[in-house]
Amino acid sequence: MANAKKKTKSDTGTVLVVVESPTKAKTLTKMLGPGYTVKASVGHIMDLPKSRLAIDVDSNFQPEYILVKGKAKIKKELVSLASKSRKVLLASDPDREGEAIAWHLAGLMDIDPESECRIRVHQITKDAVVRALDDPEPIDMAKVNAQQARRVLDRLVGYTLSPLLWKKIRYGLSAGRVQSVALTILCRREKEIETFEPQPYWIVEVDGSSEDGRSYRLKVEKKDGKTLMVKGRPMKIDSAERAQEIVDTVKREGITVTSFTTREGKRKAPAPLKTSTLQQEAARRLGFSPRRAMRVAQSLFEGINIHGRGLTGLITYMRTDSLRLAPEAIDSIRNLISNGWGKNYLPEKANFFSSKGRSQDAHEAIRPTDISLKPENIKSELTPEQYRLYDLIWRRTVACQMAPAKIDNSTVEAASGPYGLKQKGAVVRFEGWGVVWPIETKDDIVSPAVEGEILSVDGVDQERKETKPPARFTEASLIKTLEDEGVGRPSTYASIVETLYDRAYVEKDEEKHLVPTVLGRSVDGFLLDHFDGDSVSPIVNSGFTATMEESLDLVEENERDWVDVVSQFWEPFTRAISEAEKAPRVPPPPPEFIGEDCPECGKPLVKKRGRFGEFIACSGYPECKYTRPILKKIGVPCPKCGSGEGGEVVQRKSKKGRIFYGCSRYPDCDFVSWNKPAAERCPECGELMEYKGRSRTPVCTQCGHKGIE
Repeated sequence: MANAKKKTKSDTGTVLVVVESPTKAKTLTKMLGPGYTVKASVGHIMDLPKSRLAIDVDSNFQPEYILVKGKAKIKKELVSLASKSRKVLLASDPDREGEAIAWHLAGLMDIDPESECRIRVHQITKDAVVRALDDPEPIDMAKVNAQQARRVLDRLVGYTLSPLLWKKIRYGLSAGRVQSVALTILCRREKEIETFEPQPYWIVEVDGSSEDGRSYRLKVEKKDGKTLMVKGRPMKIDSAERAQEIVDTVKREGITVTSFTTREGKRKAPAPLKTSTLQQEAARRLGFSPRRAMRVAQSLFEGINIHGRGLTGLITYMRTDSLRLAPEAIDSIRNLISNGWGKNYLPEKANFFSSKGRSQDAHEAIRPTDISLKPENIKSELTPEQYRLYDLIWRRTVACQMAPAKIDNSTVEAASGPYGLKQKGAVVRFEGWGVVWPIETKDDIVSPAVEGEILSVDGVDQERKETKPPARFTEASLIKTLEDEGVGRPSTYASIVETLYDRAYVEKDEEKHLVPTVLGRSVDGFLLDHFDGDSVSPIVNSGFTATMEESLDLVEENERDWVDVVSQFWEPFTRAISEAEKAPRVPPPPPEFIGEDCPECGKPLVKKRGRFGEFIACSGYPECKYTRPILKKIGVPCPKCGSGEGGEVVQRKSKKGRIFYGCSRYPDCDFVSWNKPAAERCPECGELMEYKGRSRTPVCTQCGHKGIE
């Protein structure tokens, strides 16, 4: 494909612009007008076949690309349009995947990849698109090779390791190069939690007050000038007797202030958002999964119909690890701050932020394309989830260029006999960037105290506590850990988490923490046993995977050959596969009994997992074939029979895997809905309210009344 001959175009006809998504094609069509034809490839048009390895390991790992199933019509249309156009510009997304898509398209349409056929649009606004059109470049083959290396590596791991898991654990399992590291991180944390031995300790706190009514809550932290604290806990108060001794001393001796200090502090503005921090903040503040955050961000990037502007891309490209902002963007943000909040909120010079490690600095950080488009002014033209994410991005972008927040940190220290007591506090003296982005502080406000003054003891409390194990990961904290350890890249974080769910290796607990399943731990244990040594390619080792990511970055920077990177991995990996083939089959996990007996034969019922997910089955299978689905209750009484018979709405799956909602008493009650019913009835007409599609706002099925999000 790289040797394709340059095609000569006539000087007549339109310019064909090929993008990835139909939405982006629609946006650019309206922007560019006559003279341009904009078409979408709808993602990758060429890819590796799903049915076989399709990598020739004996010929420098050459991949065999074929036309993606269902893309024949798109290919035919693009080839036909290219032959009639005076010029073809490939405008797939400005990242490695987009570069590979452009390369495949060039091959299909007989375009020389070294010609000026490639444009990269980092924000879909008229000015940015026009600038890109005026400055076409050749396809970046270093980026293509980096993507190809990643694709080949992932295919080699997945299509070699997955069949091994089928033999040794269970048919249908899968393993991935980055996914396996994420699973190991979760399983390692679960082991830490299970083996953790809690240590008891006591907290002693004293309520004191001055003669003029100032009150304090002081914690005992020292004895004879030596700290009682270990890792923020008074671990040396390790018995009820010692705690009671402190209580008695305080009541007998009273408390005297030994010092009061106030230190002026500043908190610098937070950095603008990049892919990982967007996903983390969307999870923390909006409750969005990584996949949902990226889906909504994609819609904001590709274009929203704004009154008076038409289709407009609202944010810059959302797959980036850069913290850089364009100079013109900084100028417009600073003008907005100066006019909206005043000079006090504007630092003398613009704030600049640097990324850790290697960063694809061709991209900017994620920001609004036009900071003057305030979220509240376009709320009516956005869906609720688009508004909430755009508001998050807009506020973080404004905050990153604001003056530091000024926070006074105050500490009052006191003594009671041999014991030292302390209370810390914080006062926000100037909110700075906190006017648009929340300032988080755990400390309360502390009233000034005078050295030497005696405080009356109003109460002394002692409380027994235990050290806690490390917390389980959330989606946001797992992504942060993957980023910190150099595992994966911005475009992969969301898919890593979703793959763990899809493979049933991980599930969420009631507090939305990630918990590895029995199956996930079996897979992780097998991989650790056979693919975590010095003599193999340790695919479950985060350090090894991070080094591999750095190698791919070097390929992108044209400093390493992609075949070299793959071959260096492949030889030890195949040795490890050969050794693992000799290992005995992993015994299946014990059945998970649910505490009920089979209604047909009386044997215990167990939870099982099939190709369509978990279900309940009889432990007497195959003699007894009783099964039933696991019904997920959503906390809403059945709109049809709930009031009289006690039916509840449960989530079910159709044979094609689509989620729908029905009554738990089916077939006695036949209530069914594709949309999730709301708990409340319509206040206008009393009819059922439900959530349509992905909306978070319930709508009445009868009169259309909208409820509260």
